[in-house]
Amino acid sequence: MLKNFNGRPSLATVLKASTVAGIAAAVLATGVPLEITRSYAEAVKVQAPAVPSFANVVDAVSPAVVSVRVENRVNPVADNNNDGFSFDFNGRGFDDLPDDHPLKRFFKQFGQDPNDQQGHQRRFGQNGPNGGPGGKGRLRPVAQGSGFFISEDGYIVTNNHVVSDGQAFVAVTNDGTELDAKLIGKDPRTDLAVLKVDGKGKKFTYVNWADDNNVRVGDWVVAVGNPFGLGGTVTAGIVSARGRDIGSGPYDDYLQVDAAVNRGNSGGPTFNLSGEVVGINTAIFSPSGGSVGIAFAIPASTARDVVADLMKDGQVSRGWLGVQIQPVTKDIAESIGLSEPSGALVVAPQAGSPGDKAGMKAGDVVTALNGETIKDARDLSRRIGAMQPGSKVELSVWRAGKAQPLTVELGTLPIDQKDASADDNSQPQQPEAPASEKALADLGLTVGPSDDGKGLAITDIDPNSDAADKGIKEGEKITSVNNQEVSSADDIVKVLNQAKKDGRTRALFQIQSNEGSRFVALPINGQG
Repeated sequence: MLKNFNGRPSLATVLKASTVAGIAAAVLATGVPLEITRSYAEAVKVQAPAVPSFANVVDAVSPAVVSVRVENRVNPVADNNNDGFSFDFNGRGFDDLPDDHPLKRFFKQFGQDPNDQQGHQRRFGQNGPNGGPGGKGRLRPVAQGSGFFISEDGYIVTNNHVVSDGQAFVAVTNDGTELDAKLIGKDPRTDLAVLKVDGKGKKFTYVNWADDNNVRVGDWVVAVGNPFGLGGTVTAGIVSARGRDIGSGPYDDYLQVDAAVNRGNSGGPTFNLSGEVVGINTAIFSPSGGSVGIAFAIPASTARDVVADLMKDGQVSRGWLGVQIQPVTKDIAESIGLSEPSGALVVAPQAGSPGDKAGMKAGDVVTALNGETIKDARDLSRRIGAMQPGSKVELSVWRAGKAQPLTVELGTLPIDQKDASADDNSQPQQPEAPASEKALADLGLTVGPSDDGKGLAITDIDPNSDAADKGIKEGEKITSVNNQEVSSADDIVKVLNQAKKDGRTRALFQIQSNEGSRFVALPINGQG
């Protein structure tokens, strides 16, 4: 038997020998000679194992995926050679720049040659880059991303952060056709936007949304998009996790995928093997700036409703409760007598808001909405936001150690309303405070009267204490303990003693800073 270079039988030799043996055996067994013109594979009908391929999915969905080019007006700097382009590189023209110059690479990446007069007039018209008299600079590419058609008449879904800085938009189809697009609407809270192109009667290939209930961790997915301006790039991977919170907002509920997603993939679709959109690529975790196999996609269930509202009204109308909330930690649950750390803790209702009018109070924990359990603060935000303004909802709140119902008529979330979250690590400005009255040594806190007479100012904090570990800072205020207002150190001690008598090991402190209010649970073991 022939050997390969390391002395072992080569795969080709083994296959050849086994095939010859098979042919010989067939001849001996049947007595029917085989024609020598037939190949070994034809003779023995060797079948290769089936290899999974995404080609059919890619062929079907690629026409629906576009590259999105975002342009903005840039004021001219100089027009040295009167060609309509204003470049001033210390007296040098575009061609004089070295090939590796970032500006030269920039224009080549977008397929724009500033010295191309014909292309210049095609893009900006005969009136020049300023669009005629009164123009305020030419349109230049400022961003790029991806998108996809969701209707045959030209509606395109992409990310808000792709289009947010743009004044003009171009959708480039997979065959290279450039189509001017109009911004229909955008929603910063979910990072979604909708564009529309005029196909002049052409029907575009479009894709459908997947059912989130059928998306499982471990499922194959295919991402198609425009990484680094390359266009029409396909990568594959699996769904790595569901329900990811990456701290981008109150509606975080991302799919995590390990398909290679890079800059420029934003706004592009992630498909299942049926060619349905399971998510919209919107963020990556990347210390290096490139793909490390951790990407996040807005799930189809979130995108479907938001996109429908944007197509209809150009904006999203959300239900509004009007209360600042934060998660219920294990320590907080123990401090207020909840059996498990779930629900949304009300930090403060906004004056005149629907929650305020319904009687919600700081320290309430919303545990259910219309009879369905609230898992955490994000869950409450998403559910309220998904409801129509004017809807009446039934809340179950935990207050003073027992559950009680509240009926709230939701308002409309203001456009400029900050989505409140009490998770805040910013350093507030330190107010001037008088000398401390008493040190609460077991908590690591030194407190004194506040300037406005409400609550207690934290004038010093032990950096090795539980309070410091929880993020409490000097200069903040304690306004209540276990939902009881306090105005002196003795008030705090009184509340803590009562909590210990009730069998509690932690107390709930309401902390006020320049950035808002939040609740922190602190241990009270050993407190006198």
